[in-house]
Amino acid sequence: MGVDAESGDDSRGDGAEVRESRDDRQEAESGDRPASESDDAQDRDSQERDDWRSRDDRQPRERDNRDHRNRDHRQDRQDRRGREDRIQRRGADADDVALARELLEAPELPEDIEFSDLDEEVRRELRTLPKGLAETVGKHLVAAGGLVDTDPEAALEHARYAKTKASRVPIVREGLGLVAYHAGNWQEALSELRAVRRMTRSDEHIAIIADAERALGRPERALDLAKETDKERLTRGTQVELAIVAAGARRDLGQVDAAVVSLQGPDLQAAKRDPWSARLFYAYADNLAAAGRKDEAVTWFLNAAEADNEDETDAAERAADLANE
Repeated sequence: MGVDAESGDDSRGDGAEVRESRDDRQEAESGDRPASESDDAQDRDSQERDDWRSRDDRQPRERDNRDHRNRDHRQDRQDRRGREDRIQRRGADADDVALARELLEAPELPEDIEFSDLDEEVRRELRTLPKGLAETVGKHLVAAGGLVDTDPEAALEHARYAKTKASRVPIVREGLGLVAYHAGNWQEALSELRAVRRMTRSDEHIAIIADAERALGRPERALDLAKETDKERLTRGTQVELAIVAAGARRDLGQVDAAVVSLQGPDLQAAKRDPWSARLFYAYADNLAAAGRKDEAVTWFLNAAEADNEDETDAAERAADLANE
């Protein structure tokens, strides 16, 4: 019994110690948990405050960056506008310089020159140009035509200037070609009239082209042009002019009798008064003189003088000189 009593006492003692240890652990655990949760809450609060502070810190920097970007964009626009203004001013200055240079380079027009002085056909062709340019080119063509007999070099200046302003207009190239021909600039005349021939597909100036070839010392080429040209497509006046040139080319080659024969035909009648009669009679008389047929030459020089109502030839003087030899 003693032993049981002691054992029972011991058992109760152990249980008390166990309960006490359990209570201690529970108290320790219960004490630890609140402390940990409190620390976590504090950490979260601290982190949230840091986050808000960092967000608050970012906002001013973002606004500052946006302000800088806006200022940069405004500055870029101002710089672009400044560059554009400078370019426009330079463009305006360049236009002024170009205009001044053009005025200096353009030959001076006589005061009485008017665009309306041109033939209607010429004005109609120039109307493919802007109005102001058409009038400028037209006035220089008028000046060239008016000066070609009295001052061929000045006429060339006007015709050349017209070409610089409207080189794609056939009538302008034609004007320069004809003025160059009358001024004795054979190569320039040939170049311009060939260009007109290509542009218009017309042989209207074939006689002048052939004569320029002859003047440049190429009579064979002049004869070739006369042979290869479809004469049925030419006006009667152009046919006669081409025949005169071809006769001269034969004479250049020493074929004088052939030159005389080539001019004989229905147009070679003393009573004729066609626009080309005086020139045909004169050419025939000149070739007769070269062939040594003096009396016949005097007769046809006189015929030419009678047909020459415009005093285009010196036929009367030639007749007198031959008669007095």
